[in-house]
Amino acid sequence: MNKLSSGCGGGETGVTQTLQCPDQPFVAEYKLKFVFSRELKIWEEAVIPVFAMYAFGVCREMRVRVPRIAALNWLSPRTLSRYAHNLPFATIEVEEISGSQPAEVQNLVQGNWTGTTSWKTIVDPLNGEPFIKVAEVDETGIQPFVESLSKCPKHGLHNPFKAPERYLMLGDISNKAAHMLSLPKVSDFFTRLIQRVAPKSYQQALGEVYVTQKFLENFSGDQVRFLARSFAVPGNHLGQQSHGFRWPYGPVAIITPFNFPLEIPALQLMGALYMGNKPILKVDSKVEENIQVFVEVVKRNDVLGPWTNQQVSIVMDQMIRLLHHCGLPVEDIDFINSDGKAMNKLLLEANPQMTLFTGSSRVADKLAVDLKGRIKVEDAGFDWKILGPDVQKVDYIAWICDQDAYACSGQKCSAQSIIFMHENWFKSSLISRMKDLALRRKLEDLTIGPVLTFTTEAMLEHMNKLLQIPGAEVLFGGKALENHSIPPIYGALKPTAIYIPLDEMLKDDNYELVTREIFGPFQVVTDYKDNQLPKVLEALERMHAHLTAAVVSNDPLFLQEVIGKSVNGTTYAGLRARTTGAPQNHWFGPAGDPRGAGIGTPEAIKLVWSCHREIIYDIGPLPSHWEIPPAT
Repeated sequence: MNKLSSGCGGGETGVTQTLQCPDQPFVAEYKLKFVFSRELKIWEEAVIPVFAMYAFGVCREMRVRVPRIAALNWLSPRTLSRYAHNLPFATIEVEEISGSQPAEVQNLVQGNWTGTTSWKTIVDPLNGEPFIKVAEVDETGIQPFVESLSKCPKHGLHNPFKAPERYLMLGDISNKAAHMLSLPKVSDFFTRLIQRVAPKSYQQALGEVYVTQKFLENFSGDQVRFLARSFAVPGNHLGQQSHGFRWPYGPVAIITPFNFPLEIPALQLMGALYMGNKPILKVDSKVEENIQVFVEVVKRNDVLGPWTNQQVSIVMDQMIRLLHHCGLPVEDIDFINSDGKAMNKLLLEANPQMTLFTGSSRVADKLAVDLKGRIKVEDAGFDWKILGPDVQKVDYIAWICDQDAYACSGQKCSAQSIIFMHENWFKSSLISRMKDLALRRKLEDLTIGPVLTFTTEAMLEHMNKLLQIPGAEVLFGGKALENHSIPPIYGALKPTAIYIPLDEMLKDDNYELVTREIFGPFQVVTDYKDNQLPKVLEALERMHAHLTAAVVSNDPLFLQEVIGKSVNGTTYAGLRARTTGAPQNHWFGPAGDPRGAGIGTPEAIKLVWSCHREIIYDIGPLPSHWEIPPAT
């Protein structure tokens, strides 16, 4: 439905369009205008939301459901791509990245973008073609980064008593960056760039851009200084008051994973800046356990595959340039591409006051020792979902289960790793519907795609070990993808679900195997009876990481029982519960670990990127007849 809009202002005309996205429960009204962009210095088409009604919110993992720009016939990616060279911050054109025209990723240190004599080549996860060159810093090249961090004092670039105007500056930068990301051609640029390096559907990648944009919007204007809000308590006598302040750490480090190459590093980077720190950012990659394959890949012409630490760093290379364009001082952050060994040496020599690590538990534990505990962690998790006894809305629950397990090809720290189904659900059509939905996923639209940290053989080997457990069976999937050009150093697996009996899962010989996290389109399914709920809770208690969870039930007593006897830091509860959820409007992070980090909210930013400092003012006056008291 189109209608002429009124009140566009300045003689502008526009069309308002009401849109129902064909594959999402989202309705929005948009106004299309022709406006002048001060940021881009060009006239452009602007899509302006008039109102939006969400049937439900989605997130980092399932993503906020905004209509895919390509779905709008008057604003397709092809139309948007013609604007790419007009983006003043961009140094690449996404469609042109190829073996014949490889993109380059540089380092940023002490305000300067730098290359290297040692370029590493990244292969395209869809066809194996070398398509990105990364300026990798080795152990001999870390000194400029060490010096840069060392120049930042422990009291930070700003704090409530020092350079408070920077709070306002960062609020203004956030406002400008949020506006930039709201522009269709900028949003499309980052969406397509994410797809090139971390293949996922357009809508999943767009959701990542959307959450980043809303986060920046949330911390525009005065919201940055509100993060540093202090409090005061009256003292014991006249002239005494104690004041509590949020204080920066100063030099800090951020290490983030490959699977969300924009949202996670951008949100943590801005949080660190807001609180007054100087961060060095490394966009990391999860390291596969198959060391022999790793060695062979490294030896082969210096072309790196899934174990490359810089697989996705090109996204933040471009995002940092956008922030510079919006006014961020170039010396405020450093950006490094290196392998894990060089980064570990840098951390030990630079000795940052705090390091934020998002990634595997094994690496987090090593860093905690190396950095003497000065670390915050958002680690991986074997995330669970419990379906309670009240069966309803089977199609909806099946769809949520499919999204939780297989969106982004299961490469999410909050992906659904295991479902505990009450026998009522197990007897329903749920598994059949989940299978039907899994079969819809195809490589052509990247609703299923390359697995960057496990080979196909490694995933099938794990499946075969599970199938040796008595009673285990393949519910669906369990086979490699066919008719593709994904390099063998990556994984290509059909969405897979393996049934394991609950009693067998709990046996000591099986538990560690069953609860091993496979960072791909792979989940375990089990069932339980009413009297077996304590066994389900036992299984949860034995898990070592507690990131996300879902309790799918509208039975308040059942919810109370499970929530009261579990730990996970981000837990959804109710009929519409899911495991995947990290929008910008609520906390996302683990619980049960004093090192636990959060992301997205004011509470998360203050917890991770500042510490408490108490200033006690005691200015007098002294009592009029004060004398030196006896010794005590």
